[in-house]
Amino acid sequence: MQIRRFPQIPERIERLEELAYNLKWSWDYRARLLFKRLDPDLWKNTQHNPVKLLHDIEPVRLSAAARDPDFLRVYEVTMKALDRATRRNDKWFPRQFPDLAREPIAYFSAEFGLHTSLPIYSGGLGILAGDHCKESSDLGIPLLGVGFVYPQGYFHQRIQADGWQEDIYELLERREAPIESAAPTHDERFLVELNVGSLRVFVVVWRVNLGSVPLYLMDTDVEENQQGDRELSARLYGGDKEHRVRQEIVLGVGGVRILRALGIQPTVFHANEGHTAFMLVERVREFVQRGQTFEEAAEQIRATSLLTTHTPVPAGHDAFPFHMMEKHFAGYWDDLGLTKQEFLELGKFGDSFNMTVLALRMTGWRNAVSHLHGRVTRRMWQVVWPNLPEDQVPITSVTNGVHAPTWIAPELSLLFDRHLGPEWVDRHDDISFWNRVMDIPEEEIWNVHLLLKRKFLTFAREKARERWSLDRVDPRQVIAMGTLLDPDALTIGFARRFTGYKRAALIFHDLNRIRTMMLDQWRPVQIVFAGKAHPADEHGKHLIHQIYSLAADNGMAGHVAFVENYEMHAAHFFTQGVDVWLNNPRPPLEACGTSGQKAAMNGVLNVSMLDGWWYEGYNGNNGWAIGDPPEDLEVHYDDAADAESLYRLLEQQIIPLYYDRDKNDLPHGWIQMLKETIRSIVPRFSASRMVKEYASRMYVPASRQAVKVRS
Repeated sequence: MQIRRFPQIPERIERLEELAYNLKWSWDYRARLLFKRLDPDLWKNTQHNPVKLLHDIEPVRLSAAARDPDFLRVYEVTMKALDRATRRNDKWFPRQFPDLAREPIAYFSAEFGLHTSLPIYSGGLGILAGDHCKESSDLGIPLLGVGFVYPQGYFHQRIQADGWQEDIYELLERREAPIESAAPTHDERFLVELNVGSLRVFVVVWRVNLGSVPLYLMDTDVEENQQGDRELSARLYGGDKEHRVRQEIVLGVGGVRILRALGIQPTVFHANEGHTAFMLVERVREFVQRGQTFEEAAEQIRATSLLTTHTPVPAGHDAFPFHMMEKHFAGYWDDLGLTKQEFLELGKFGDSFNMTVLALRMTGWRNAVSHLHGRVTRRMWQVVWPNLPEDQVPITSVTNGVHAPTWIAPELSLLFDRHLGPEWVDRHDDISFWNRVMDIPEEEIWNVHLLLKRKFLTFAREKARERWSLDRVDPRQVIAMGTLLDPDALTIGFARRFTGYKRAALIFHDLNRIRTMMLDQWRPVQIVFAGKAHPADEHGKHLIHQIYSLAADNGMAGHVAFVENYEMHAAHFFTQGVDVWLNNPRPPLEACGTSGQKAAMNGVLNVSMLDGWWYEGYNGNNGWAIGDPPEDLEVHYDDAADAESLYRLLEQQIIPLYYDRDKNDLPHGWIQMLKETIRSIVPRFSASRMVKEYASRMYVPASRQAVKVRS
C-alpha cells in the first residue's frame, strides 16, 4: 500500500495529489486554475508548482475547498479530464493504428522541457522533447521517455551590476518536484546497477507522468556511488569530455538497461540528437548475446531506430578522442562481436569518435527539423555516404512544431472557445478550420493581445522589483531589467540562447539609426531581451554584457531591457506578450527556431531571417522577412546588409503599421496580420502535425517491421 504524500488533503478532494503528480496540469489551464483557487498568492509564489503548493498550503484552505460547491464542481470536471488524458484507447493513434496501440516507443533525450518546476532542460532541444511527449499523450501514441534528473539542473542566470552573467546552480528539491519513484510504490527506491566497460555505477530511477506518457529519469546522486559518480548526472551539459562521455554512457547504455529492469520492451527507439546514441550499440549487444552476428543485429536495430538531429553547428555534435573511447569501452566491443578497431569505426569522423556519426550509421530513419535544415544536413553529413549524391543522402526532414495547449495563452484559448468552439483544441492541426479565426471581432482579439502585453510588462517589472528587494541592486540594474517599459510602445522581443550565430546585437549595428526610431516621441519602440549564454561561451557572455550596458544607459533607459534568467515560465510571458518577435541568425544555421512558432500562435508577428521554420512559414502577409533566403546554403556573414534590411522594415512597414490607428485606437492593418499569423501558423506548425508525421512516416513502419521480425 502506498503512503499518501499529502495526508492533510481531505478525502473528498484527495485526487489533487494524483493531479499534482501528472504534468497534464501544465497544459490544462482549467487544472491550473483549480490549484490557483486553493491559494492564489501561494500559487504565484511557487511559480505554479502544485506539488510545492500542496506541501506549503495551510490545511484550513484545503478543508474549505472540500466544502466549496463551486470548487468541487470544477474538481470533478478536472478529474474527468485527467482520466481521459491517461487513457489511450479513444485517441488518434489507437483509432488509426489499432494493431500497434500497445507497441511501446522509447524516446531518448538528454533534456526534457516540461515545466519550470522540473528544470531538466536548457533550451530548444529540451522544450521540443517535452512538447513531443505531451503531444504523444494527447494523440494516444504509446511513447515513453528516457533521460536524466539533474539535481543541479541547468544554471540560474543572474546579471551583475557590471553587466556580466553569473552562473548559479541550485539543488533540485525532489520532494517539491512533480516526480515519483519508478518503484511500484512511490516510497521505495528503484535502484539499478550499471556495469559498462570501466564504469561501475548505481542509478536510481524516477518517473514523471505526462498524461498517458511516462518519463523514466535516471539519477546517480545516491549514497552507493563514489563522489565522482554521484555527480555524473548533477548538471545538464556540464563538465569536460571525460565527464560527458561517462554521462552519455549512462544515458544510452544505462537507459536501455533500466527499461529492461522495469520490464519494458520497446518496439521502436527514437534518439533525440546524438547524445543518446550509445543506446543503439547496447541494443546490438543484446541481440549479439542471443546468438546473432553483429551485422544481423545491426540490421534489426537500424530497421527499428530513429535519429532526429537538431543543429548544423559542429559544436552541437559531441565527439570524443579515441583513447577515451578505448578506456571506457574496453571489453564492451567483445560483447558486440567486434574488434576494438571495428568498434571505433562505428563513430569514426576525422580523428575522433562522433556521436552523431554513430547514430547516422546505426539508425534506419533519420531526420532534420525543417525543410531547409534537411538540405543543410544532407550536405553536412554526405561524408557518411560518400558514394551518394547530396540529394540522395538518406536524411529526411520533419519540421518541428510546438504543443499548442502548452503555449497558447489561456486568455486566447478562452477567446477561441467562444468563437471557434471548444473543439478547436482537438482540431488545431486542421488547416481549413483556422480560416474561422478571421471572423473574430477585431476589438476582442486586440483587447486580448493588450491584456497579454500588460501581463508581460508587469512580469518584467516584478522581476526587477524582486531583485531590488532581495539584493538591493544598483538602481541602474532595476532600470535595465525593465521597470520603465511603456505599455503603449511597440514592443519587440528577442529571447533565445546567446551565442554568436544568433546575432543578438544585430539591431544595434547602426546605433544612431535605431536610437532615432526608439526615441521617437510619437511612435516609440522598445526592445526586451532575454536569454542565457552557455557557461563556456565567452562570446555569448560578451553579447549579454553589450546589451545589458545599453539597457542601463541613460540615453536608452526605458527603451531597452534585459530580463534575466530566461526559462519556461518567462517564455510564456515573452511569447504571448510582445508585439514583434525578432530572430536574426546567420543563415542557414537556425535549424528550426520554435520560439517564433510559439509567438506566432499567440498572434505575435515575426520579423525573421528566412531560415529554419520561417523559410516555410512566411507567406508575405503574416510577418516580415529580413534579407533573402539562403539558397546557396553557405553561411551568411553580411551583417550590414541584414541590419539595413531590418531597419527598412521597421521604418517603412512595421512601425507605421502598428501606429496606424482609427478613432477607437484600433490598428486594423496590424490586427489583420495578427489574425493571419494565427490562421497560417497554428495548424501547420503545431506538435500535433509534427508528431502525426513522425508516427505515420517512421513510428508505424518501424513498429510493423519489428512486429514482423518478432513473429
